[in-house]
Amino acid sequence: RGWSNIPFLTVPLSRAHGQSFAHRGELRHAKRIVVKLGSAVVTRGDECGLALGRLASIVEQVSMLQNQGREMMIVTSGAVAFGKQRLRHEILLSQSVRQALHSGQSQLKDMAIPVLEARACAAAGQSGLMALYEAMFTQYSICAAQILVTNLDFHDEQKRRNLNGTLHELLRMNIVPIINTNDAVVPPPEPNSDLQGVNVISVKDNDSLAARLAVEMKTDLLIVLSDVEGLFDSPPGSDDAKLIDIFYPGDQQSVTFGTKSRVGMGGMEAKVKAALWALQGGTSVVIANGTHPKISGHVITDIVEGKKVGTFFSEVKPAGPTVEQQGEMARAGGRTLAALQPEQRAEIIYRLADLLTDQREEILLANKKDLEEAENKGRLALPLLKRLSLSTSKLNSLAIGLRQIAASSQDSVGRVIRRTRVAKGLDLEQVTVPIGVLLVIFESRPDCLPQVSALAIASGNGLLLKGGKDAAQNHQILHHLAQEALSIHGVKDAVQLVNTREEVEDLCRLDKLIDLIIPRGSSQLVRNIQKAAKGIPVMGHSEGICHVYVDTDASVEKVTRIIRDSKCEYPAACNALETLLIHRDLLRTPLFDQIIDMLRVEQV
Repeated sequence: RGWSNIPFLTVPLSRAHGQSFAHRGELRHAKRIVVKLGSAVVTRGDECGLALGRLASIVEQVSMLQNQGREMMIVTSGAVAFGKQRLRHEILLSQSVRQALHSGQSQLKDMAIPVLEARACAAAGQSGLMALYEAMFTQYSICAAQILVTNLDFHDEQKRRNLNGTLHELLRMNIVPIINTNDAVVPPPEPNSDLQGVNVISVKDNDSLAARLAVEMKTDLLIVLSDVEGLFDSPPGSDDAKLIDIFYPGDQQSVTFGTKSRVGMGGMEAKVKAALWALQGGTSVVIANGTHPKISGHVITDIVEGKKVGTFFSEVKPAGPTVEQQGEMARAGGRTLAALQPEQRAEIIYRLADLLTDQREEILLANKKDLEEAENKGRLALPLLKRLSLSTSKLNSLAIGLRQIAASSQDSVGRVIRRTRVAKGLDLEQVTVPIGVLLVIFESRPDCLPQVSALAIASGNGLLLKGGKDAAQNHQILHHLAQEALSIHGVKDAVQLVNTREEVEDLCRLDKLIDLIIPRGSSQLVRNIQKAAKGIPVMGHSEGICHVYVDTDASVEKVTRIIRDSKCEYPAACNALETLLIHRDLLRTPLFDQIIDMLRVEQV
């Protein structure tokens, strides 16, 4: 256990408590974490016995985080279910189960099992549940300790101090506390006992216990695992239910709560109230699904890594729309864009080209700020700084390119590629149509934004843009100009710039909003996107092989001019010359010497 105090990852010391994390990405800095396991997570579907595989996976994740140097605590349900299993077994034995086994299984099935009292089940199951946790944590060289509490332990000042001291001492010794309400003696919850301000919360279920404990221990993060993906804007079973990614205090008026889960004392409403109370006390909260077989094996670690899992409770409301809202806006705007006449779409692109030259000074000023910030931080190598740089000539070339796109866009949408007569009066046509919503992820190249915007406009597609942060100032002004051009035909929302802290991996999971992902950048970027994309096609590319081949019959006048232009005009470009391939018969000829002299002069 001494070794496990050495963190394998850099985890910051506990921060000053009182302010919850504002964004998911900050959750990776959480030092002290409470994981609350709901009854539906811990128990089997028949509500009699534990879901051992799921529990083992949770213990593995908690152990991994503990061995990184974090301080983990578990608030667990499951004692009643485990006790119910044991008591049923004892009752069957007391009803001459041995005789029933000898006389056939049918008689065993017909035996009546009396309704078991929950407190008795808890008393019978608590020791077995703890023994199971202890055995599982031992596999990772971690010790666990059991703490049973009741509401009185928080209201009695002396007991509260004792509990606090015990928990701190266990955490100091790298022991994982396993906390549960003492269901064998706890009185039934009072019907009107609920959250009563910042300093008081009634511990009437494990949700409220976890919230009270999180605030009491000044934890950074409370993870509440249940049998639903998170908080929905309406009961999850309904057709129009949407998962709420981020929930803010005051939003509960817009949410309809359904019935509680199949087991346990609390429903989603209890979880939300407990989460908001913990948030008010300075603890960040995520409610997520701990039962889904595809994600339960990494749900806790994913949350701590800041991935978009479940519902994140935050006090900081972003100024702009969420990325989900932007995706819906892009889809609606793209459909309107596709319905425009080709001349109208071309007119938008022509307007964008004009704005690039008309607003040249503002664009170059924003570019200067990006360059200065990148140079001061030393984040970019010289070739990447050159790609980040814009100039008057670059903007003029960009405007010319956009006008070429506009001129050739007349038949981009609705062009009949092939027509087949199937029968008299029945023709089958293959026609070009928009793809839908494109997500284009590109590195810090500001000229990419208007190029991609023009191509999306020409093809009638909605567009989500995620650019490199080193060109943030340029991206803002260029996106503003794109929306200004789109506004002439009322389709401003068709092109959206993602400015939130969403990780690229999270964007790649929005399969209901995005129809195609196009990464523009290094081959490593493409591979990462292809790996992260969940159910969305990715239009990738492989390594560039930029060769120029000089044949024996090549024009002497053209050779050096072409080679100089392809390598020296803009060496930072991704399609700049990488390999010069020369026919062997040209070796040590005057032309060969002329090429080599030119490259030396250009410092290649």
